Amino acid sequence: MFLLHPSLLFQLNSLCLLQVVDEKLMFVKVHMPWEVLCTYAEVLHIKLPIQPNDLSSRPSPWRFFSCITKHFYPNEELITKESEFFTAPFEKDRLEYFYIKDKDLFFTPSMRSRMAYYILSRAPYEIRGHIKKFGITKLLDGGVYKAAYPLHDCRFNVRSTEEDCPNERFVLYEEWAHPKSFYKMQPLDLIRKYYGEKIGIYFAWLGFYTKMLALAAVVGLGCFIYGYKTQETSTWSKEVCDPEIGGKIVMCPQCDRFCKYWRLNSTCEASKWRSNNADNTALSFFFIIALLFWKRYQAELEYEWDTVEFLEQEEPPRPEYEAKCIYERKNPITGVKEYVPFTTCGRCVRVSIGIGTVLFWILLILASIVAITVYRLAVFFVFSTKLRTQEIKELEPFKEYVTPQMATSVTASLISFVVIMILNILYERVAIWITDFELPRTKSEYENSLTLKMFLFQFVNYYSSCFYIAFAKGKAVGYPKEPVYLLGKYRNEECDPGGCLIELTTQLSIIMGGKAIWNNIQEVLIPWVKNLIFRYCTRVPSQKVIPRWEQDYQLQPLPKLGLFYEYLEMVIQFGFVTLFVASFPLAPVLALVNNLFEIRVDAWKITTQFRRVVPEKAQDIGAWQPILQGIAILAVATNAMIIAFTSDMIPRLVYYWSFSVYPYGNHPNNTMEGYINSSLSIFNTSDFSDFSKPEQSNSSLIISTCRYRDFRFPPGHPRQYEYNGYYWHVIAAKVAFIIVVEHIVYFLKFVLSYVIPDVPYSVKEQIKREKYLTQVILHETNLKAGDQTSETN
Repeated sequence: MFLLHPSLLFQLNSLCLLQVVDEKLMFVKVHMPWEVLCTYAEVLHIKLPIQPNDLSSRPSPWRFFSCITKHFYPNEELITKESEFFTAPFEKDRLEYFYIKDKDLFFTPSMRSRMAYYILSRAPYEIRGHIKKFGITKLLDGGVYKAAYPLHDCRFNVRSTEEDCPNERFVLYEEWAHPKSFYKMQPLDLIRKYYGEKIGIYFAWLGFYTKMLALAAVVGLGCFIYGYKTQETSTWSKEVCDPEIGGKIVMCPQCDRFCKYWRLNSTCEASKWRSNNADNTALSFFFIIALLFWKRYQAELEYEWDTVEFLEQEEPPRPEYEAKCIYERKNPITGVKEYVPFTTCGRCVRVSIGIGTVLFWILLILASIVAITVYRLAVFFVFSTKLRTQEIKELEPFKEYVTPQMATSVTASLISFVVIMILNILYERVAIWITDFELPRTKSEYENSLTLKMFLFQFVNYYSSCFYIAFAKGKAVGYPKEPVYLLGKYRNEECDPGGCLIELTTQLSIIMGGKAIWNNIQEVLIPWVKNLIFRYCTRVPSQKVIPRWEQDYQLQPLPKLGLFYEYLEMVIQFGFVTLFVASFPLAPVLALVNNLFEIRVDAWKITTQFRRVVPEKAQDIGAWQPILQGIAILAVATNAMIIAFTSDMIPRLVYYWSFSVYPYGNHPNNTMEGYINSSLSIFNTSDFSDFSKPEQSNSSLIISTCRYRDFRFPPGHPRQYEYNGYYWHVIAAKVAFIIVVEHIVYFLKFVLSYVIPDVPYSVKEQIKREKYLTQVILHETNLKAGDQTSETN
């Protein structure tokens, strides 16, 4: 159903059904005749059937389990398997060579809607000199018309009783969007048929990604359970908790003057959590392999959905681009004069302004990270003094579990999440404004430009705090005599003896969980409330049943960038799952649970809460694919660095396999006994500077030495407080670990990329067969007809 200007109706050559609801609202239902459909099917290079597929399909390897797997597929009585055809770009003059059983069914509803919208978006309605005004989009933006949308075929929860009326929306709701069908596979062919290839490929990718998450979640959950079951058996965790070992180790204060000395066993519970953390990069490598298989699956969909050569066709310019073409130039390829919206210099200025704006906002994010870091330092000082002196009475029952590091981490993570969401809302509008200002020529160029801007910003916004905790916090702190200060005022914060992994886990949990909850509120609650209010305000008491076009008008329009935000949400989640999985093995589990809801929530809202969208062609997931590949490759490096520099895995391995004697006693060969003692250096409290020396407490205990996390020579040594040999052994082992792991993973990726082709062999065969038939049926037949005509003459 489209609301149209009279000149647009002339361009469409359509049959219209006009209904006047009241003086202010009028509906126009548009129908495209056969001749118009044939004309624009050729203009848009739509591929249509020429012959049934005569190549035998290979049997599925899962056919032996059909008695089990059939319960996980949609009802075959409602969704029948469609026949397979070889297709070719439609040509109006060779209509007799196409496989036409019924003219009314030859062009699918999604094809009809796409052709109608193509005409409407380019039909001029006003020309003044060189300035042209055209397209339904311009009229909608100007408020001339309220809406333009294709009609749903029926109500989503009631089957149509009319014989000639399809019930595809009802079937999609029952077998896909309804909560009771959460365990069923998605009917991708019906989704593509009803909503178009662009939405179909999104749900195909989301379903594939969720399957991969299921496998990763099993591994991650297994690592977590193993760590939980064995945390009591960890030797170095036992030493931290042992009153005779950790209870007698006095740690140096972690801030100046007002912080107190503390016992190592106060971090007992945290050390148990960290002791058996899943230090591995296997899951990040797993997702690299998964992306290779996605390419193969995507190639199959490209062939089945007739989008193999879609990008090879010249994409038409956006109406917004064409409307501002006022400068004349000579096309360097065709040599024909054409109009463009700006000169070369003007384009450079626009791009420069866009780049400058993006950089400014990225710097703004970094400034917020610095501000949160300053907050961490200040609040850590408060929690350290108050928790150590039991001044916060409300936390007294949890004193065994709440450490200054944990309290600081939780509050800082919550503030970081709020800042992230606020900056997202602001930057979203800025990114759209910049992209509109740059005026890309085609819709693909527009979406790719916006995708790059939004992802760069989101990458820095969501991950910068995690990168800070993983790779910066606790790395440059000096030692008690000469601590490092931020901005010359705030003493740089340290990790506790177990490392910063628990803080990184806390940060990831809060951001991932908060983001998932917020997105679901936006996607489910807001459209439902809007529709409820709109129906209440526009209801007509005298009418019991309103027409289909009026029911659809009461639904929400799907935002122009609705699918863009769905991809962005999943790509950001993919980054959390892959980039930091070594520190948080439960990340795939949380992502899996979220995605199982996400698929059905997206299906529910697009089927029940939004008007039917104009179907669009899409060959793949666009610019998101190289972004996903880049994240997966980067994840190998980040996880290797987390294991090397953030966790205690490498120092523990060096200690375990070492046979030398260390400064604090003999090392028992090939055991972890004594590791805690060897990983903590000794500091003489008389060496504190006047500024950082802790204030004397009322305790009569005189503390002459304290311990700190580092590998330095003890007081009294000729090279006191300098790095010892163990430190350099550990650094060398860390660097070697990163280099070896990265090279092994990247080599395996290269080998698998070569062994696993992007396009399956069976698909290549069908593509070749289709091209051959296209040449024989459409072109050679035409040549024979031409030869016969010449012989007759």
